[in-house]
Parts: sequence; C-alpha cells; structure tokens
Amino acid sequence: MIAGLGNPGPEYEGTRHNVGWWLLDELAAAWDLGRFKRESNAGVASGRVGPVVVRLVKPLTYMNRSGAALGPLRRMNAFDIARDLLVVVDDVALEPGRARFRPTGSAGGHNGLRSIESVLGTQAYARLRIGVGAKPSAVDLADWVLSPPSRPDREAIRERIPILVDCLRSWLEQGIEPAMNSCNT
Repeated sequence: MIAGLGNPGPEYEGTRHNVGWWLLDELAAAWDLGRFKRESNAGVASGRVGPVVVRLVKPLTYMNRSGAALGPLRRMNAFDIARDLLVVVDDVALEPGRARFRPTGSAGGHNGLRSIESVLGTQAYARLRIGVGAKPSAVDLADWVLSPPSRPDREAIRERIPILVDCLRSWLEQGIEPAMNSCNT
C-alpha cells in the first residue's frame, strides 16, 4: 500500500501539501491502475504491478487526520505495516524535487505523519519525503504548505516525479533498502 498524503478539494490541488497526491496520480497512470474511487474515507486505485498487488490510497480526511484512513491496517493479519506500507509526504526541510526514502522515523513536525503514528501505534513504516522547500522566515508554516509552489519549484518537483515512479517500483519489487540506495537525493 502506498498512501499519499494531501487535502481534498480543488483549492488544495496545486499546493505543496498535496505533492503526495501528485505522485499517486502519476503512479496510477504509469501502472494502469485506473481512476481513484471513493472507499470510506479515502480515494483508492488498485491493481497489479507485475506480480505485486498494489493499493494506492489518498486519505480524504485532511492532512491532520490522515491516520483515520489507515486505521483498518492494524486489523489486517496478512498486512505487515513495516514491510507493506509506504507513506508519501511533503517535506519543507528538503529542496524542491529532492526526495528521501526512510524505513522508519519520527513525524518530524509533519501533522499527517503524526496522525498516522497515533492511529497505527508505530513509527515503523516506510516513508518517502518529497522536498517542497523551506518557508521564508516571515511566512507561517501552514500558509506555506497550503500555497502553490513557485513555477521553478513546481517544475523541480514535477521533473522528479517520473523518477520517483521508477523508485517506487523498486520499493515494490525489492524493498526499502534498494529504493533508498538508488533513489535518495
């Protein structure tokens, strides 16, 4: 399962906070998984990528409550959160377009990750952080992530997305370590 965090609604589509959704849209198209369909409190696209069953999930609960859409994972016996879940989020500590895979870690101030950790009761799940750039000192963090990136920043992020599609295929087929070794920038 790959969960891309973001906020629902057209007013958020082009914002920094929604880069997780940007990547999931590309994955669904590249992997021919079809359109996202509403299932409970998430948009879901699913299918097979080679021999792997894949489920792309966009929580529709708003960023600060993203964990609510992933809560049912705790009750799935065959689902190993540490191995089978990857969460894609924006990161203000990385330059636009840079990316970091990690097998585990803290929320690092990200409210979407904090919500997931609270609901799942663990920090032991993979995450892919996509850089959206640091906020200017005079700008509130919430205002920064809920605004669209500048054209050069948006282009840097968009140029990286096709590479990340390949990286996520590596994660699916080989796991987090090979994805980290070949894709962290």
